[in-house]
Amino acid sequence: MALTTRRTALTTLGAALAGSIALPAAPASAGEHTHRPRPLWRAHAHNDYEHPRPLLDALDHRFGSVEADIHLVDGQLLVAHDPEDLDPTRTLESLYLDPLAARVRAHHGSVYRGCRGSLHLLIDIKTEGSSTYLELDRHLRRYRHLFTTCVRGHVNRGPVTAVISGDRAARAPMEAQTVRRAFYDGRLTDLGSPAPASFIPLISDNWALNFTWQGVGAFPDAERQKLRGITKAAHRRGQKVRFWATPDLAGPARDALWAELLAARVDHLNTDDLAGLEAFLDAHRTA
Repeated sequence: MALTTRRTALTTLGAALAGSIALPAAPASAGEHTHRPRPLWRAHAHNDYEHPRPLLDALDHRFGSVEADIHLVDGQLLVAHDPEDLDPTRTLESLYLDPLAARVRAHHGSVYRGCRGSLHLLIDIKTEGSSTYLELDRHLRRYRHLFTTCVRGHVNRGPVTAVISGDRAARAPMEAQTVRRAFYDGRLTDLGSPAPASFIPLISDNWALNFTWQGVGAFPDAERQKLRGITKAAHRRGQKVRFWATPDLAGPARDALWAELLAARVDHLNTDDLAGLEAFLDAHRTA
């Protein structure tokens, strides 16, 4: 991911303070506060595992999508952005799969109690895609009733939807399956391709490689029309849209860009600043 979405020291401090204030009262309700409004399904926690409390901080802020980078190491799926940060105790199971399974059991079938939406778990493969995906598939099979599945093109929605990003070699073994517990994260080059939304439900791409505007000054009309054309084309096919590498430093430029993303009906807004995006979306509830 681009440097513009990396957390600054101030953002890290803010997230740590937020986590210390919002500690759950009991493990069964970890990350949930019943007095808060509905989940923010458009909020995506980029590099979620770098927060003080992976997953739980995002759930405290009511995010509808979280991102975990994985590396296949000796049969284990370890969560980290870079190889030098790998820790054998920080597995996909311990940080994400087991806590989500426990939460869904406690909430009688949903991540957010009383809400039927499906949390997106974006899994970014950092090692060779084919072998890593096949191991990931074996892990996902252990969590019955947790994940959205696709059986011969028919989608059965579960409380969590796994979407596979990262190394493109994961695509071939995924396409060969008649039963999948995960879906493929497409790129703009996949928009309008024969691949259906039942395989590619999400179109993600690098904002900085497709648009020049960074939130300062007026949004060029040609770029605004391009953005809206992308979302319209994706939505016609039942696909959602996300951009990474958007400005993520708090201030007017970020707010201006986020406002344009909302106006264009972009489905997921990418951030490391959980509290900042939560506050922004709460202030734009009618969007």
